[in-house]
Amino acid sequence: MNEVVISTSAVNSYGFRVLTEGIDTSQYERNPILLWMHNRPMRGTKDEVLPIGRVENLRKEGDKLIGSLVFDSADDFAKQIESKWQNGIIKMVSAGLEVISTDESPELMLPGQTGTTITKSKLKEVSVVDIGANDEALALYHKGEMLLLSDGNHKNIDFLTIKNSQTQMKKIAIQLGLAEGATESEILAQVVGIQNENKTLKDAAEKARKEAIVNLVTTAQEAGKFGADKKDHFVKLGMVAGFETLKTTLECMHTPSKPSDFINPNSGDKKWETLSDVPTEELANLKENNPQEYARLYQKEYGIAL
Repeated sequence: MNEVVISTSAVNSYGFRVLTEGIDTSQYERNPILLWMHNRPMRGTKDEVLPIGRVENLRKEGDKLIGSLVFDSADDFAKQIESKWQNGIIKMVSAGLEVISTDESPELMLPGQTGTTITKSKLKEVSVVDIGANDEALALYHKGEMLLLSDGNHKNIDFLTIKNSQTQMKKIAIQLGLAEGATESEILAQVVGIQNENKTLKDAAEKARKEAIVNLVTTAQEAGKFGADKKDHFVKLGMVAGFETLKTTLECMHTPSKPSDFINPNSGDKKWETLSDVPTEELANLKENNPQEYARLYQKEYGIAL
């Protein structure tokens, strides 16, 4: 199967990037055509090229849009392209994306990014291409016009560049807590620092959450609600279901009763002054199940500690 990465959210050589999570593939999946060099068939032309295949198993895996190329075995030209693909002569595909929305927010900026972030787009077609100018070759559709970036056609791509660069940089710097004259390197360093700090806080919160769950489980285990061999099970349950759900579950579990609770359930309520006050039929039970109380009464009766 000719599985390929069609797009990622990485910064491309033009300085902008396309968020994979924002790519809408629903319409494309109803007609997943595979083109050659983004050329759509035009009637009446001598060099008309029909679609050369389709894309199957289109899916998002993490930050990647992935699919499998299926070439039309009944089309001579498609078979030529497939042969070159199988022989490693052609290795690149390009996503044809219609731009829906962009965002210049600093929190979306990555190191090395100088352009905007395309947050929402629509996948119109996928093409096999011979040469790509960047790591993720793209064909962008904007206001009804196709911009073949992989062919070096930079016409009308100014909408991808952060507008009013100096003013925008000042605003970004201030929002990041820097002086308005901060350089691009300082701004990007601050962004990376914030990202790292957020990760540290997230890790700390996760550590605290796990510690709270472990403490809750340990308390329940020490109370005799379950054996030590079940401790890991309840910790994992808490990590998945959450602290409150785990707490409710453990509260519903009763602590096992002691044999003495059944032999003499009311003995704990009785108070005797001396050993002589204890009924003969309860004396043996007291000595076995409450040795501390037995020793206290014995000492009070005979003046000798056991």
